[in-house]
Amino acid sequence: MSRTKPRNAAVYGVDLGKNVFHVVGLDRSGQPIQKAKFRRDTLLQFFECAAPAVVGMEACAGSQWLARKIKAFGHTVRIIPAQFVKPYVKSNKSDLIDAAAIAEAVTRPTMRFVEIKTTEQVDLQALHRIRERLVTSRTRLICQMRAFCLEYGVAMRQGAGAFKLDLTGVIEDEENDLTPTIRRLLGELREELSVLEARIATVSREIEATAASNEVARRLASIPGIGPLGATAIVAAVGEGRQFRKARDLAAWVGLVPRQHSTGGKTTRLGINKRGNSYIRRLLIHGARSCLMHLDRSRDRLGAWLDRLRARMHPNKVVVALAAKMARIAWVILNRPGALYERRDPAFA
Repeated sequence: MSRTKPRNAAVYGVDLGKNVFHVVGLDRSGQPIQKAKFRRDTLLQFFECAAPAVVGMEACAGSQWLARKIKAFGHTVRIIPAQFVKPYVKSNKSDLIDAAAIAEAVTRPTMRFVEIKTTEQVDLQALHRIRERLVTSRTRLICQMRAFCLEYGVAMRQGAGAFKLDLTGVIEDEENDLTPTIRRLLGELREELSVLEARIATVSREIEATAASNEVARRLASIPGIGPLGATAIVAAVGEGRQFRKARDLAAWVGLVPRQHSTGGKTTRLGINKRGNSYIRRLLIHGARSCLMHLDRSRDRLGAWLDRLRARMHPNKVVVALAAKMARIAWVILNRPGALYERRDPAFA
Protein backbone atom coordinates (compact mmCIF):
# COMPACT_ATOMS: atom_id res chain seq x y z
CA MET A 1 0.00 0.00 0.00
CA SER A 2 1.32 3.48 -0.84
CA ARG A 3 2.74 5.45 2.09
CA THR A 4 0.73 8.49 0.97
CA LYS A 5 -2.61 6.72 0.72
CA PRO A 6 -4.79 7.17 3.84
CA ARG A 7 -5.11 4.15 6.09
CA ASN A 8 -7.79 3.59 8.68
CA ALA A 9 -6.20 5.79 11.36
CA ALA A 10 -8.19 7.21 14.26
CA VAL A 11 -5.68 9.96 15.08
CA TYR A 12 -3.20 11.87 12.95
CA GLY A 13 -0.32 13.96 14.22
CA VAL A 14 0.99 16.60 11.81
CA ASP A 15 4.40 18.21 12.19
CA LEU A 16 4.12 21.50 10.33
CA GLY A 17 6.73 23.04 8.07
CA LYS A 18 6.91 25.74 5.43
CA ASN A 19 6.77 23.35 2.49
CA VAL A 20 7.20 19.81 3.89
CA PHE A 21 4.83 18.19 6.41
CA HIS A 22 5.27 14.92 8.31
CA VAL A 23 2.23 12.87 9.32
CA VAL A 24 1.93 9.95 11.75
CA GLY A 25 -1.32 8.01 11.99
CA LEU A 26 -2.39 5.99 15.05
CA ASP A 27 -5.06 3.33 15.27
CA ARG A 28 -7.67 3.25 18.03
CA SER A 29 -5.26 1.46 20.38
CA GLY A 30 -2.60 4.16 19.91
CA GLN A 31 -0.25 2.11 17.72
CA PRO A 32 1.40 3.86 14.75
CA ILE A 33 0.06 2.46 11.48
CA GLN A 34 1.23 5.12 9.01
CA LYS A 35 4.17 7.48 8.62
CA ALA A 36 4.37 9.75 5.61
CA LYS A 37 5.84 13.00 4.28
CA PHE A 38 3.89 15.46 2.14
CA ARG A 39 4.27 18.76 0.39
CA ARG A 40 1.73 21.49 1.02
CA ASP A 41 -0.59 20.65 -1.89
CA THR A 42 -0.49 16.87 -1.43
CA LEU A 43 -1.17 17.16 2.32
CA LEU A 44 -4.62 18.64 1.67
CA GLN A 45 -5.33 15.94 -0.91
CA PHE A 46 -4.40 13.29 1.68
CA PHE A 47 -6.82 14.59 4.32
CA GLU A 48 -9.53 15.14 1.74
CA CYS A 49 -9.43 11.40 0.98
CA ALA A 50 -8.95 10.24 4.58
CA ALA A 51 -11.85 9.02 6.71
CA PRO A 52 -12.92 11.46 9.47
CA ALA A 53 -10.40 11.36 12.32
CA VAL A 54 -8.82 13.48 15.03
CA VAL A 55 -6.00 15.61 13.60
CA GLY A 56 -3.52 17.26 15.94
CA MET A 57 -0.87 19.90 15.26
CA GLU A 58 1.25 22.36 17.19
CA ALA A 59 0.26 25.99 17.47
CA CYS A 60 2.53 27.98 15.16
CA ALA A 61 2.41 30.21 12.10
CA GLY A 62 0.16 28.55 9.53
CA SER A 63 -1.58 26.18 11.96
CA GLN A 64 -4.80 28.19 11.97
CA TRP A 65 -5.09 28.17 8.17
CA LEU A 66 -4.35 24.44 7.95
CA ALA A 67 -6.78 23.68 10.79
CA ARG A 68 -9.61 25.46 8.99
CA LYS A 69 -8.83 23.62 5.74
CA ILE A 70 -8.69 20.16 7.34
CA LYS A 71 -11.77 20.85 9.47
CA ALA A 72 -13.70 21.59 6.26
CA PHE A 73 -12.99 17.97 5.18
CA GLY A 74 -14.95 16.66 8.19
CA HIS A 75 -12.05 16.00 10.58
CA THR A 76 -11.84 17.03 14.23
CA VAL A 77 -8.84 19.36 14.44
CA ARG A 78 -7.04 20.14 17.69
CA ILE A 79 -4.20 22.64 18.03
CA ILE A 80 -1.82 22.10 20.95
CA PRO A 81 0.62 24.61 22.48
CA ALA A 82 4.15 23.47 21.70
CA GLN A 83 5.20 23.27 25.37
CA PHE A 84 2.52 20.65 26.03
CA VAL A 85 3.84 18.40 23.26
CA LYS A 86 7.43 18.38 24.52
CA PRO A 87 6.91 15.74 27.27
CA TYR A 88 5.69 13.23 24.66
CA VAL A 89 8.82 13.46 22.48
CA LYS A 90 10.70 10.20 22.98
CA SER A 91 14.50 9.98 22.80
CA ASN A 92 16.00 11.84 19.85
CA LYS A 93 14.24 14.53 17.88
CA SER A 94 13.10 14.33 14.27
CA ASP A 95 10.08 15.52 12.33
CA LEU A 96 8.43 12.09 12.41
CA ILE A 97 9.10 11.73 16.15
CA ASP A 98 7.53 15.16 16.67
CA ALA A 99 4.48 14.12 14.64
CA ALA A 100 4.13 10.95 16.72
CA ALA A 101 4.37 13.01 19.91
CA ILE A 102 1.63 15.32 18.66
CA ALA A 103 -0.59 12.34 17.81
CA GLU A 104 -0.11 10.94 21.31
CA ALA A 105 -0.58 14.26 23.07
CA VAL A 106 -3.81 15.03 21.24
CA THR A 107 -5.45 11.92 22.71
CA ARG A 108 -4.85 12.92 26.35
CA PRO A 109 -8.17 13.67 28.10
CA THR A 110 -6.73 16.56 30.15
CA MET A 111 -4.84 18.20 27.29
CA ARG A 112 -5.43 21.91 26.65
CA PHE A 113 -6.05 23.08 23.12
CA VAL A 114 -5.94 26.33 21.19
CA GLU A 115 -9.22 27.50 19.72
CA ILE A 116 -9.40 27.60 15.93
CA LYS A 117 -9.77 31.22 14.85
CA THR A 118 -12.04 32.54 12.14
CA THR A 119 -10.59 34.60 9.30
CA GLU A 120 -12.15 37.71 10.88
CA GLN A 121 -10.25 37.04 14.10
CA VAL A 122 -7.00 36.55 12.22
CA ASP A 123 -7.51 39.81 10.32
CA LEU A 124 -8.26 41.69 13.52
CA GLN A 125 -5.27 40.18 15.28
CA ALA A 126 -3.07 41.23 12.35
CA LEU A 127 -4.19 44.83 12.83
CA HIS A 128 -3.22 44.68 16.50
CA ARG A 129 0.16 43.13 15.68
CA ILE A 130 0.89 45.84 13.11
CA ARG A 131 -0.10 48.60 15.51
CA GLU A 132 2.02 47.11 18.28
CA ARG A 133 5.04 46.98 15.96
CA LEU A 134 4.52 50.57 14.85
CA VAL A 135 4.20 51.81 18.43
CA THR A 136 7.40 49.94 19.35
CA SER A 137 9.19 51.52 16.38
CA ARG A 138 7.97 54.95 17.47
CA THR A 139 9.27 54.42 20.98
CA ARG A 140 12.66 53.30 19.69
CA LEU A 141 12.86 56.29 17.36
CA ILE A 142 12.02 58.77 20.12
CA CYS A 143 14.59 57.17 22.46
CA GLN A 144 17.23 57.40 19.74
CA MET A 145 16.49 61.07 19.07
CA ARG A 146 16.53 61.87 22.78
CA ALA A 147 19.91 60.11 23.14
CA PHE A 148 21.35 62.10 20.22
CA CYS A 149 20.29 65.34 21.93
CA LEU A 150 21.81 64.24 25.25
CA GLU A 151 25.15 63.77 23.48
CA TYR A 152 25.10 67.55 22.95
CA GLY A 153 23.90 68.44 26.42
CA VAL A 154 20.25 68.94 25.46
CA ALA A 155 17.86 67.15 27.83
CA MET A 156 14.23 66.78 26.83
CA ARG A 157 11.12 65.99 28.84
CA GLN A 158 9.89 62.41 29.15
CA GLY A 159 6.82 61.22 27.31
CA ALA A 160 6.05 61.13 23.60
CA GLY A 161 3.77 64.18 23.73
CA ALA A 162 6.25 66.38 25.61
CA PHE A 163 9.09 65.21 23.38
CA LYS A 164 7.25 66.21 20.20
CA LEU A 165 6.45 69.62 21.66
CA ASP A 166 10.10 70.24 22.59
CA LEU A 167 11.73 68.83 19.48
CA THR A 168 10.97 71.67 17.08
CA GLY A 169 12.27 74.27 19.51
CA VAL A 170 15.45 72.29 20.13
CA ILE A 171 16.19 71.95 16.41
CA GLU A 172 15.54 75.65 15.73
CA ASP A 173 17.43 76.92 18.79
CA GLU A 174 20.72 78.28 17.47
CA GLU A 175 22.13 78.82 20.97
CA ASN A 176 22.41 75.16 21.95
CA ASP A 177 25.41 72.98 21.08
CA LEU A 178 23.80 70.95 18.28
CA THR A 179 25.94 70.78 15.15
CA PRO A 180 24.49 71.39 11.65
CA THR A 181 24.80 67.68 10.90
CA ILE A 182 22.83 66.54 13.92
CA ARG A 183 20.20 69.23 13.27
CA ARG A 184 19.71 67.84 9.76
CA LEU A 185 19.54 64.28 11.04
CA LEU A 186 17.02 65.22 13.73
CA GLY A 187 14.89 66.93 11.10
CA GLU A 188 14.89 63.79 8.97
CA LEU A 189 14.02 61.64 11.99
CA ARG A 190 11.19 64.03 12.86
CA GLU A 191 9.70 63.44 9.41
CA GLU A 192 10.05 59.69 9.94
CA LEU A 193 8.27 60.08 13.28
CA SER A 194 5.41 61.93 11.58
CA VAL A 195 5.00 59.11 9.05
CA LEU A 196 4.93 56.53 11.86
CA GLU A 197 2.31 58.45 13.81
CA ALA A 198 0.12 58.85 10.73
CA ARG A 199 0.32 55.10 10.13
CA ILE A 200 -0.51 54.36 13.79
CA ALA A 201 -3.51 56.70 13.60
CA THR A 202 -4.78 54.95 10.45
CA VAL A 203 -4.54 51.47 12.00
CA SER A 204 -6.10 52.71 15.24
CA ARG A 205 -9.07 54.14 13.36
CA GLU A 206 -9.57 50.83 11.58
CA ILE A 207 -9.54 48.98 14.91
CA GLU A 208 -12.00 51.47 16.41
CA ALA A 209 -14.32 51.06 13.42
CA THR A 210 -14.24 47.29 13.90
CA ALA A 211 -14.99 47.72 17.61
CA ALA A 212 -17.99 49.92 16.78
CA SER A 213 -19.41 47.40 14.29
CA ASN A 214 -18.76 44.23 16.36
CA GLU A 215 -21.55 43.44 18.82
CA VAL A 216 -19.32 41.45 21.20
CA ALA A 217 -16.64 44.14 21.23
CA ARG A 218 -19.25 46.79 22.07
CA ARG A 219 -20.43 44.73 25.04
CA LEU A 220 -16.86 44.16 26.22
CA ALA A 221 -16.22 47.91 26.03
CA SER A 222 -18.88 48.40 28.72
CA ILE A 223 -16.37 47.03 31.27
CA PRO A 224 -14.43 49.80 33.06
CA GLY A 225 -10.88 49.96 31.75
CA ILE A 226 -11.60 48.17 28.47
CA GLY A 227 -11.83 50.33 25.37
CA PRO A 228 -11.83 49.61 21.63
CA LEU A 229 -8.25 48.28 21.70
CA GLY A 230 -8.79 45.92 24.62
CA ALA A 231 -12.21 44.75 23.43
CA THR A 232 -11.08 43.91 19.90
CA ALA A 233 -7.86 42.28 21.17
CA ILE A 234 -9.92 39.95 23.38
CA VAL A 235 -12.32 39.13 20.52
CA ALA A 236 -9.39 38.40 18.18
CA ALA A 237 -7.53 36.17 20.63
CA VAL A 238 -10.33 34.51 22.60
CA GLY A 239 -13.29 34.42 20.22
CA GLU A 240 -16.36 33.14 22.05
CA GLY A 241 -14.35 32.02 25.09
CA ARG A 242 -15.74 28.48 25.06
CA GLN A 243 -12.27 26.98 25.44
CA PHE A 244 -12.25 28.25 29.05
CA ARG A 245 -14.36 26.28 31.50
CA LYS A 246 -14.72 29.13 33.99
CA ALA A 247 -13.88 32.80 34.32
CA ARG A 248 -10.72 32.21 36.31
CA ASP A 249 -9.33 30.09 33.48
CA LEU A 250 -9.34 33.15 31.20
CA ALA A 251 -7.55 35.23 33.86
CA ALA A 252 -5.01 32.41 34.26
CA TRP A 253 -4.50 32.17 30.49
CA VAL A 254 -3.78 35.89 30.33
CA GLY A 255 -1.23 35.41 33.13
CA LEU A 256 -2.90 37.41 35.90
CA VAL A 257 -3.03 34.76 38.63
CA PRO A 258 -0.29 33.93 41.18
CA ARG A 259 2.38 31.36 40.44
CA GLN A 260 2.54 28.47 42.88
CA HIS A 261 5.48 26.53 44.30
CA SER A 262 3.79 24.23 46.81
CA THR A 263 5.01 21.01 48.37
CA GLY A 264 4.47 18.96 51.53
CA GLY A 265 1.14 20.59 52.19
CA LYS A 266 2.73 24.04 52.32
CA THR A 267 1.26 26.47 49.78
CA THR A 268 3.60 29.14 48.46
CA ARG A 269 2.20 31.83 46.18
CA LEU A 270 4.51 34.02 44.15
CA GLY A 271 3.95 36.87 41.68
CA ILE A 272 1.71 36.60 38.63
CA ASN A 273 2.78 33.85 36.22
CA LYS A 274 2.84 36.11 33.11
CA ARG A 275 1.80 33.25 30.84
CA GLY A 276 -0.41 33.44 27.79
CA ASN A 277 -1.09 36.56 25.75
CA SER A 278 1.23 39.32 26.98
CA TYR A 279 -0.42 41.89 24.70
CA ILE A 280 -3.87 41.45 26.26
CA ARG A 281 -2.33 41.34 29.73
CA ARG A 282 -0.62 44.68 29.10
CA LEU A 283 -3.84 46.28 27.83
CA LEU A 284 -5.80 45.01 30.83
CA ILE A 285 -3.21 46.25 33.31
CA HIS A 286 -3.01 49.68 31.66
CA GLY A 287 -6.81 49.86 31.71
CA ALA A 288 -6.91 48.80 35.35
CA ARG A 289 -4.35 51.45 36.26
CA SER A 290 -6.50 54.07 34.55
CA CYS A 291 -9.55 52.85 36.49
CA LEU A 292 -7.68 53.02 39.77
CA MET A 293 -6.91 56.67 39.10
CA HIS A 294 -10.11 57.91 37.45
CA LEU A 295 -13.01 55.58 38.31
CA ASP A 296 -15.85 57.37 40.08
CA ARG A 297 -16.03 55.41 43.33
CA SER A 298 -19.46 56.80 44.20
CA ARG A 299 -21.12 55.71 40.94
CA ASP A 300 -19.62 52.26 40.35
CA ARG A 301 -19.90 49.16 42.52
CA LEU A 302 -16.19 48.45 41.96
CA GLY A 303 -15.35 51.59 43.92
CA ALA A 304 -15.83 50.18 47.43
CA TRP A 305 -13.94 47.00 46.49
CA LEU A 306 -11.00 49.05 45.18
CA ASP A 307 -10.95 51.22 48.29
CA ARG A 308 -10.80 48.13 50.55
CA LEU A 309 -7.90 46.73 48.51
CA ARG A 310 -5.97 49.99 48.56
CA ALA A 311 -6.28 50.12 52.33
CA ARG A 312 -4.34 46.87 52.76
CA MET A 313 -2.01 46.38 49.78
CA HIS A 314 0.33 48.14 47.37
CA PRO A 315 -1.33 50.00 44.45
CA ASN A 316 0.47 47.77 41.92
CA LYS A 317 -1.15 44.70 43.45
CA VAL A 318 -4.52 46.45 43.33
CA VAL A 319 -3.99 47.13 39.62
CA VAL A 320 -3.25 43.47 38.89
CA ALA A 321 -6.22 42.32 40.99
CA LEU A 322 -8.50 44.67 39.07
CA ALA A 323 -7.08 43.49 35.74
CA ALA A 324 -7.81 39.88 36.74
CA LYS A 325 -11.38 40.85 37.70
CA MET A 326 -11.79 42.60 34.32
CA ALA A 327 -10.68 39.38 32.57
CA ARG A 328 -13.24 37.36 34.54
CA ILE A 329 -16.01 39.83 33.73
CA ALA A 330 -14.98 39.61 30.06
CA TRP A 331 -15.43 35.81 30.18
CA VAL A 332 -18.98 36.24 31.51
CA ILE A 333 -19.86 38.69 28.74
CA LEU A 334 -18.38 36.39 26.09
CA ASN A 335 -20.33 33.38 27.33
CA ARG A 336 -23.68 35.10 27.94
CA PRO A 337 -25.19 36.54 24.75
CA GLY A 338 -26.39 40.10 25.26
CA ALA A 339 -24.71 40.49 28.67
CA LEU A 340 -23.32 43.90 29.62
CA TYR A 341 -21.39 45.25 32.58
CA GLU A 342 -23.86 47.10 34.78
CA ARG A 343 -22.41 50.14 36.50
CA ARG A 344 -24.84 49.93 39.39
CA ASP A 345 -24.73 52.57 42.08
CA PRO A 346 -23.17 51.02 45.25
CA ALA A 347 -26.22 52.11 47.26
CA PHE A 348 -28.46 49.90 45.12
CA ALA A 349 -26.02 47.08 44.22
